[in-house]
Amino acid sequence: MIQRQKQIDFARIRKAIGYLSENYKSQPTLEQAAEHVNLSSYHFQRMFSNWAGVSPKQFLRYINITHAKKLLKEDKASLLDTTYELGLSSTSRLHDLFIDIEGMTPGEYKNGGENLSINYSFVESPFGKAIVASTIKGICYIAFVDNEESSLKLLKNQYPNAQYQKHRDKMQQNAMLVFTQDWSRVDKIKLHIKGTDFQLKVWQALLTIPMGKLSTYSNIANKINNPKASRAVGSAIGDNPVAFLIPCHRVIKSTGLLGQYHWGCDRKAAMIGWEGAKTDD
Repeated sequence: MIQRQKQIDFARIRKAIGYLSENYKSQPTLEQAAEHVNLSSYHFQRMFSNWAGVSPKQFLRYINITHAKKLLKEDKASLLDTTYELGLSSTSRLHDLFIDIEGMTPGEYKNGGENLSINYSFVESPFGKAIVASTIKGICYIAFVDNEESSLKLLKNQYPNAQYQKHRDKMQQNAMLVFTQDWSRVDKIKLHIKGTDFQLKVWQALLTIPMGKLSTYSNIANKINNPKASRAVGSAIGDNPVAFLIPCHRVIKSTGLLGQYHWGCDRKAAMIGWEGAKTDD
């Protein structure tokens, strides 16, 4: 019952964020946003603040173009100043410090992954239900879910001949702690994923974008010393197999617009705003 209510609440929050984002120029009131999701102003404010830790009005600040452009300017400067990243708090550097990517060998994923044994489970996150899967070496897949059956099918398309078991193992439990408690208590998260050398390099670069910060396709291309590869970087980001932990949602357009996201633009805005609120001093 509680899980179902969380799903309903996030669906409303996501719808409200979409409304606020689309109409930001006219600066909708709290009452208008609440009416859009069929709630009273009081209940909407309380639900939203419980989820984000800030009011809807404060939240909007983290997803507007002015704020995004400021973060992109900081990201560009950080390419020239390595001390910038070294000075960040351990909270914002979660991905850089606590996540380790290991590329699968051709032998591990050959013949549709016939040598792989994969555990999977469905979990609740602040951004809706997700499917998380792992091999004996680490997390191999995370995706947000609208329908459990179709999401499992998408996972099995990745490794059609692997052995699957519905089981939430310790690696999955540890990885999901990033949503629920102090990250200083999270053990190092190992990712075990299939990708080309170029894709793995791009996904590794995404881990250097701190929580609460943003980057662009061209800046990621520069980080991997391939400045002309922005388009290829975009393709690799679109193929990211591990939602949130590999933070492809932190890459936006150079104009400051948030742009597309594999699991929905409203969800991307929700993630960026939620992280901004969590890391703001």
